[in-house]
Amino acid sequence: MADWTFLTNHAHVMVCLRRDPGARLRDVAAAIGITERAAQRIVAELEEGGYLTRAREGRRNRYTLHEGLPLRHRLEGGSRIGDLLESLANGGPPPGRPL
Repeated sequence: MADWTFLTNHAHVMVCLRRDPGARLRDVAAAIGITERAAQRIVAELEEGGYLTRAREGRRNRYTLHEGLPLRHRLEGGSRIGDLLESLANGGPPPGRPL
């Protein structure tokens, strides 16, 4: 039987970055179970869609999620990104830290 989850990798990336806005994408990718390249692509898509911004802090990036924006599918009834992220806020450790 194939493994599946209720959330997309885009949602998983946002959950990780909400838990740790300064996380390295290598750690985000490892926490999700995807490649670092896939995590970079997802972050670029989220940034292009206006769902996050990236700011350089020294040698690292810091990510800011725009939680007031709506989820993208019409069945989600105008719910906001922040609503989803808040419901998952205490579900686990930030990326790069053991459970």
